[in-house]
Amino acid sequence: MPTKPLATIVALFFPLLLGRLAVAQAPAPLRVGIAGLTHTHVHGILGRAKRGDIVIVGIAEPNRELAQRYLQQYGLPMSLVYNSLAEMLAKTKPEAVTAFGSIYQHLEVVQTCAPKGIHVMVEKPLAVNMDHARQMQALAQKHHIHLLTNYETTWYGSNREVYQLVQNKALGDVRRIVAHDGHQGPKEIGVNKEFLDWLTDPVQNGGGALPDFGCYGADLMTWLMHGERPLSVTASALHIKPDVYPKVEDDVTILVNYPKAQGVIQASWNWPYARKDLEVYGQTGSAIALDRDHVRVRRAEKDPAKDETVAAPPAPYDEPFAYLAAVVRGTAPEDVLSSLPTNMLVVEILDAARQSIKEGKTVQLPR
Repeated sequence: MPTKPLATIVALFFPLLLGRLAVAQAPAPLRVGIAGLTHTHVHGILGRAKRGDIVIVGIAEPNRELAQRYLQQYGLPMSLVYNSLAEMLAKTKPEAVTAFGSIYQHLEVVQTCAPKGIHVMVEKPLAVNMDHARQMQALAQKHHIHLLTNYETTWYGSNREVYQLVQNKALGDVRRIVAHDGHQGPKEIGVNKEFLDWLTDPVQNGGGALPDFGCYGADLMTWLMHGERPLSVTASALHIKPDVYPKVEDDVTILVNYPKAQGVIQASWNWPYARKDLEVYGQTGSAIALDRDHVRVRRAEKDPAKDETVAAPPAPYDEPFAYLAAVVRGTAPEDVLSSLPTNMLVVEILDAARQSIKEGKTVQLPR
């Protein structure tokens, strides 16, 4: 019987070998647990549960009706649902947990997960106040876990483009950063009752529009200023709709002063439409992130503004859950926007803003 030429053998078996190597090298999906379903940002992870890079192994949610409503929407089994976080961790052994309850509950999630070496990603902001944030930081450091904070704006290509312009000194030294964030109001846009109940509670959310949307500007500002600590914070708040939001502020302006720059955070539940845009002004030019994909750049006095469409950030920095898997697996470093040091400073700025509103004066940050 004639033997096959070597070239034929290679052609037949080399693709098969490559396929087996690819399978062998592909990381197993990250085992993820979900702590709570009352934050409607949870739709982001439920809607991509079948992509393959993560697997939802358990959900801690005592509200069975809410759980059934959401899981039925995404074709997920109710067998995933447990009444408590402790029970879910014990029975499913996740590698990481994503927190989708109230901001006040973030501390409890870290208290439960960190001693077990389980990494945590919370929805913005990190914590309701600095006391909670410091406890969370201490637990994360003691037990060597990643403690990440997820913001929608972290995954905007426009913000990355503005940051690169700042890094390249294309605008000169930064002099002013203005962040506009918010929408018409949570009740006005129709958020569900489970979300609205704690979002408008001063304890469970740490306030109203201030923590809900002030955190975006504080996060981006801290990033653009390379973690520089502000000198002072001055804030004012309005109750424009006390009949709708009797317990919390619905409109806030925060001035964040640096030695040679100022940040202006305008967080509101009173915009005529939803917005998350960012303006950066330097000595020689400006860049405005108009939305997720578009930037307006103006270089000089006589130059016209130029609108540009920008690409999405490279994977895994284009969406939160692929990013979480990459960080936990060690295939990508933590991003500054979601990192614990950045978000400790974010909470400190928000705390100083609350104090400024309460006392009616500028708050100096400790050096």
